[in-house]
Amino acid sequence: MHGLPQLDLPPLTGASGTVRLPGSKSISNRVLLLAGLAAGTTELHDVLTSDDTQVMLDALRTLGCGVESGARASWRIRGLGGRLAVHTADLFLGNAGTAMRPLAAALALLATTQGGSFTLRGVPRMHERPIGDLVDALRPLGCTIDALGTPGFPPLRLRGEAGGRLQLEQPIRVRGDVSSQFLTALLLALPLVAEAHDIAVEVHGELISRPYIEITLALLARFGIAVRRCGDARFVIPQGASYRSPGSLHVEGDASSASYFIAVGAIAAAGGAPVRLEGVGSDSIQGDIAFVDAARAMGAQVACGPGWIEARRGRWPLAGITIDANHIPDAAMTLAMMALYADGPTRITGIASWRVKETDRIAAMATELRKLGATVVAGADFIEVAPPPAPGAWRAAAIATYDDHRMAMCASLAAFNPLAGAHVPLRILEPRCVAKTFPDYFEALLGLAQAASADVPVLAIDGPTASGKGTLAAATAGALGFHLLDSGALYRATGLAAGWDGVALDDEERLAALAATLDLRFGQGDASGRIWLRGREVSDALRLEATGLAASRVSALPAVRRALHGLQLAFRRPPGLVADGRDMGSVVFPDAALKVFLTASVAERAERRHKQLISKGISSNIADLRADLEARDERDRRRAVAPLKPAADALLLDNSQLDIDASVSCVLGWWQERSPFERARERQARAGEMAPP
Repeated sequence: MHGLPQLDLPPLTGASGTVRLPGSKSISNRVLLLAGLAAGTTELHDVLTSDDTQVMLDALRTLGCGVESGARASWRIRGLGGRLAVHTADLFLGNAGTAMRPLAAALALLATTQGGSFTLRGVPRMHERPIGDLVDALRPLGCTIDALGTPGFPPLRLRGEAGGRLQLEQPIRVRGDVSSQFLTALLLALPLVAEAHDIAVEVHGELISRPYIEITLALLARFGIAVRRCGDARFVIPQGASYRSPGSLHVEGDASSASYFIAVGAIAAAGGAPVRLEGVGSDSIQGDIAFVDAARAMGAQVACGPGWIEARRGRWPLAGITIDANHIPDAAMTLAMMALYADGPTRITGIASWRVKETDRIAAMATELRKLGATVVAGADFIEVAPPPAPGAWRAAAIATYDDHRMAMCASLAAFNPLAGAHVPLRILEPRCVAKTFPDYFEALLGLAQAASADVPVLAIDGPTASGKGTLAAATAGALGFHLLDSGALYRATGLAAGWDGVALDDEERLAALAATLDLRFGQGDASGRIWLRGREVSDALRLEATGLAASRVSALPAVRRALHGLQLAFRRPPGLVADGRDMGSVVFPDAALKVFLTASVAERAERRHKQLISKGISSNIADLRADLEARDERDRRRAVAPLKPAADALLLDNSQLDIDASVSCVLGWWQERSPFERARERQARAGEMAPP
């Protein structure tokens, strides 16, 4: 669902199933950097594929590391062995704090001793995220660090002359109460310059997000660095430390991302199968695995084992709790959304670090929860959330995400509001931001979720042959993030599968059985128009003339049409459906929220078909094409089953002079007026006008 400006979620009523979690962002970016700094080649498996890891991989390539991709999110990294291969580089690091902070420390030390000039920059929000405490720890060592914008914030330039000396005799002091990433950055960088003696790092102030330091220490040990520590106040890199590749390393699933699905289980997995997570479990090295205990405190039933977690509803409503979430700051955001389903207020403290994340998360969370109907009190390091006081107090809200992946993922939990007695849709703005850590999050969530069929919106598109309805339907589905149903493709796929299986095209009984179990999948959330049958892509095969002739024969069989009717209904799944075909708006989905009928002229359709054939090297005559289309239109209008005519409530779109972008824009404009979300907002507005002052 990349690129969507907004995603509408219908009211969701339950959830069950299995999710394979993507690799941990915190582990992925650490091990990518460690592999890049170490001597030798490291095979990394199950690395997170996301915006944050992509900027780290790009940085490693720019710095001269060998970077080769493999199967199933695997990477082969040839490290630098602590020696710069490139001495000048401009690195763009997006909004990835797990790339900006440790690369700043490592390159500052290497530039000082080996010479070089490195510029580190990111998106505007990254230039608002503090890095001054890390800079203040590095400058006394002899590092030259120039602020290219606001002092204490990126962008930075790190520079030095070959042969420079670092002052490492005295302990390096760094604050621990703003971000644990500053300490992590130093711990990852200092082994590069520990040849002569031990290097001590002393933390002043409370060390927040301590579990992330535990991840850092565990991964350092995998690369040959045994850090000595004295509690949370002093860490010592031993003399002679140097990075050694472990050869191969697997990245466990992301425990922060697990929190959303544990919450889904606690809210919506009731009376049946649980929500099961694979890739992270009781053996995790990530601190956010402690979210399991917090979820249990709110009443969830959670079972764990090595590499798996299962969650289901226990206590209902959930219990409001008070928790110091200093140790699970990212996952604690999920608790704030779970609070919507509690029987009293939930107070989350120890979260001052929320203020300096991808956005000011305390302010953002308070604003968006209030939109939903919650009562929220927020302070410098806490948030307290009371659920909507009654089912009718829930609001159909458009949730802003602030270009923050965790805001988007947390917000999705509010779509389960029917389980709290409400029944309103939810709109998530700029859902593409989940690409930072979990690009397929919404697909994974909706693969688990259930909704009443009537609540899943349908947009039906019909029109005569060669009017462009298939292209328009695919592009509209991509723009909305909805599922796509090309009903004509069902008949073509039935004919194709019959050929594969040796079923005669007049064997109505066997064809109907084949149609009823047709394993057909359309590309979701994009305009690619790709189609898979039994796991094989058949996009081109379905367009062959022979396939079309077979489809014409099987579509005339009543038993086949009845079998495919049930399959067509099954495509109506959250978040919504765009259905393209002759009887989609009149027979299969008569309650479709929007029905569009294309009325492109025969002359224009013939011209389009002519250009299409010429582009494929097939000779054609426009006059003949026009005559054929006119004849087909007449036959289609006279058909006894699903004749060519618009549904009574369809909107007519003459796309004769419109390109696909203009046609999609028109349909989306109509959808904006008729979508269930907009209608819910209108009802709320009317109720507000009639409410007593």
